[in-house]
Amino acid sequence: MTTAALTITPLIVPATLDDANAADFRAYGTLNRQICDEQVGLPELAPDAAQMLPNWQDDSDALDLGFVAREGDEIIGMVTVSFPQEEDARAAELDLLVPAAHAGRGVEDALLDRAEAEARERGRSVLQIWTLHRPEEADRMLQPRTGWGRIPATPLSDVVEAHGFTLEQVERNSELDLRADPEPLRRALDAALAAAGPDYRVVEWELPTPPELRDGYAAVLARLSTDAPSGDMDFVAEVYDAERVIRRDARLTGAGQTVSVVAVEHVPSGTLVAYNELLIGAEKTGTTHQFGTLVAKDHRGHRLGTIVKCANLLRWRELVPGSTVVSTFNAEENRPMLDINEAIGFVPVSYAGAWQKKI
Repeated sequence: MTTAALTITPLIVPATLDDANAADFRAYGTLNRQICDEQVGLPELAPDAAQMLPNWQDDSDALDLGFVAREGDEIIGMVTVSFPQEEDARAAELDLLVPAAHAGRGVEDALLDRAEAEARERGRSVLQIWTLHRPEEADRMLQPRTGWGRIPATPLSDVVEAHGFTLEQVERNSELDLRADPEPLRRALDAALAAAGPDYRVVEWELPTPPELRDGYAAVLARLSTDAPSGDMDFVAEVYDAERVIRRDARLTGAGQTVSVVAVEHVPSGTLVAYNELLIGAEKTGTTHQFGTLVAKDHRGHRLGTIVKCANLLRWRELVPGSTVVSTFNAEENRPMLDINEAIGFVPVSYAGAWQKKI
């Protein structure tokens, strides 16, 4: 059954959330969390409107557009489309938000069609979208083209598949209880530091990044787009410099968020070769998000992943004592990082499917 009186209009990006035209953006934040709650019971997986607004206001590195579906005056769904701004970027990244009360009425189809039309108009040839899944078995399980992991089919994954998307990759969402005994973290960190040896040293800071670290941080951030396992997902190699680090820092801290970074410097070369980021909203309670973790390919095998993860988790317990849990996503084929997570106490709580369509 389709929705007869469906209208779709652009999502307005206000100057502040108190502006007269900010109602739809505030609704976007609420809907984002509602969807995560309905799909996997984890509303705090999604950032709220205040956390998202700085990113939407700055299109230097990615242009974000949204479309709002209404039936009469009621918002019954949204879709967002993000366009990376690198010169050779081909993909548009979608996020489809239709609450359960309006699912299966054609809202999803209308919004996906609108997003695809926007991507075509802007010259993109690849669409990407992610679906959330509970950690459970179902009558129909889906396996990605990587061959790693599997997820239960859902009404949303059925819609995405019907629109021509292919499941490329499965990501595991894991959580760590920050109230647990920290001693295992300390032991793991001490052992990893001893294994790494004197050629590597730990560097710590809170955003904004100190000026003397921006160039090195830019170089290791850029490697996340090329060194992290991504299956056949078409991710463009991101271009970072000190100015982009400044812009990124401003977006991440613009809503009062706190971000802690622990990196490892390769002492002989003076370069940063691994990093881990932890982020939490202004209230500094509830869920912390691991925002990025990477060990550069040419420095793997020295337990640097354990170092940055454990050092930042221990630092975070003192920096943000009100946070109860850390949430992180890792590709199912990324066994080295999953091995670290499992060893220090992370447990799976949900999964994400990464889908792609060539247009």
